[in-house]
Amino acid sequence: MELIRGLHNLQPRHHGCVATIGNFDGVHLGHQAVIGQLAEQADHFGVPSTVMIFEPQPQEFFAPDQAPARLTRLREKLLALRRYSVDRVLCARFDSRFSGMVAENFIHDILFKGLGVKYLVVGDDFRFGHDRRGDFAMLQRVGGDHGFQVVNMHSFTVDGERVSSTRIRKALAAGDLVVAEKLLGRPYRMCGRVAHGDKRGRTIGFPTANIHLHRKNVPLRGVFAVELFGIEGEPVAGVANVGTRPTVDGTRTLLEVHLFDFDKDIYGHYVNVNFKHKLRDERRFDDFEALKAQIDADVVEAREYFGR
Repeated sequence: MELIRGLHNLQPRHHGCVATIGNFDGVHLGHQAVIGQLAEQADHFGVPSTVMIFEPQPQEFFAPDQAPARLTRLREKLLALRRYSVDRVLCARFDSRFSGMVAENFIHDILFKGLGVKYLVVGDDFRFGHDRRGDFAMLQRVGGDHGFQVVNMHSFTVDGERVSSTRIRKALAAGDLVVAEKLLGRPYRMCGRVAHGDKRGRTIGFPTANIHLHRKNVPLRGVFAVELFGIEGEPVAGVANVGTRPTVDGTRTLLEVHLFDFDKDIYGHYVNVNFKHKLRDERRFDDFEALKAQIDADVVEAREYFGR
């Protein structure tokens, strides 16, 4: 899979493709269905498939304080897209210049002249261009003038309801990892590099792998039974905390994973943490002894979960 970082990196060889446009946050079953739809057309036209995404996502640009928590950071999204046989990803920088582009110019300059789109798949509620003037009807009309077809994404439902990133966020916020996994087609996961922490866990007998999430907001919080990938012996089961560690007056959101029966040095490893089952919410304890007693109980419960 080729990553094209920014519209300025579009080359003549990128001209000619079938494409789709969206945030693709989570790369869930609905997104996967669109990618499948695109792959069929790529075969039909004999051209590569291109997924156009934005960084930051539009809501993060227009209202950063109200933007929903991301399911996937850019690197996680790219890793997921690679699994589903996407040929190219065009990551457009969403800034004031891009948001101010006239809708017709977006179609002509980017879709027609830059990408040479032959077939475009978007949601029928897709809006684009300055003041969000562009819509599905305009795409079909102007796209037709430029010789490419514009079709609606097939709606993908699970349990009679449309699969969406919003629905997955609600499931994660409620701690319902079974529903989240059903909508994603895989367990919900977070990725990152194992970094040195303050090593407080060692003092109470629970050393942890500390993973900086580089997120302003996270879609789930609490204590979970997890599996960690990216190290020797994977998957390695454990218990993880996602939160600010109120017992030690923490302020930054961290992912800390205590791995069962594991004592190898994994600093610097880039790992995937799959969330399997929520054990409890994060809370503040009066002292380290109370925290240690609760972690003991968490470990017992997590081991019982994996034993089942």
